[in-house]
Amino acid sequence: MKTTIYTPESSIKSPRKLIREMFADLGRSHDLAWRLSVRDINAQYRQSKLGILWAFIMPLATTVTWIFLNMSGIISVKTTDIPYPLYVFTGTLIWSIFIESMMAPLAQTNAAKSMLSKINFPREAIILSSFYQILFNSGIKMLLLIIAVLVMGYSAGAMLVLFPFAILVLILSGISIGLFLTPIGMLYNDIGRAISLGMQFVMYVSPVVFPIPTSGWVKIPFTYNPVTPLIMTARQCLTGYSGNYLPGFLMVSCFMLLILFFSWMIYRVTMPVIIERMSA
Repeated sequence: MKTTIYTPESSIKSPRKLIREMFADLGRSHDLAWRLSVRDINAQYRQSKLGILWAFIMPLATTVTWIFLNMSGIISVKTTDIPYPLYVFTGTLIWSIFIESMMAPLAQTNAAKSMLSKINFPREAIILSSFYQILFNSGIKMLLLIIAVLVMGYSAGAMLVLFPFAILVLILSGISIGLFLTPIGMLYNDIGRAISLGMQFVMYVSPVVFPIPTSGWVKIPFTYNPVTPLIMTARQCLTGYSGNYLPGFLMVSCFMLLILFFSWMIYRVTMPVIIERMSA
């Protein structure tokens, strides 16, 4: 049995030791994370009559709403390289994967508050469990997306093989942001509400329901939005949508991986303090 020795010194004073312990605990938390994810997925769909259908009912409803607004003339959307219904449908489903990934770390950690304060186990199991759940839900949405583009005849051909990789990068990017905000969100409930509110605005400056403007000041937030190359590359791998967003995709991917590792370290160092404060 592994013996753990606790000292009053902060683990941040020994970065190499901290990093070794992080990866060691990540490996040890696999079994627990898998059991937690299976439990939560079963509970999620067992208590709903529609079950898995909820994974894409909301994105589908959003798609129908924007198609109606466009056809009725209430909004005017410029021509897209693929049919607008397919553009919105792919955009909303890809966006829903990103949002779920970003909200999952805080939601899962909040749900495990009582367990965290009573049982000593690798905290990475909570994040890994949320990652497994996101992969399951995203797999359902990816299957629906692939079927939709094949039926409409807009498959990207060989590039379709890269679509799961693009979605994986999108998921890890969302988790990196959510993990960074989790320690603050554990202390202040307003953070979760602020994220939900702020991301509603971010959606409208992302290529989800609107194409990227070709001119004007609105083009600036679209262009410099780090989510833009992630969404556009995923859509391109899925539908063959034109545009070269690979350089931006690779740049954002590398940056998000650094943020993920940095956020993981912060999570690792701050969680014992937060748990102690919650238990007091």
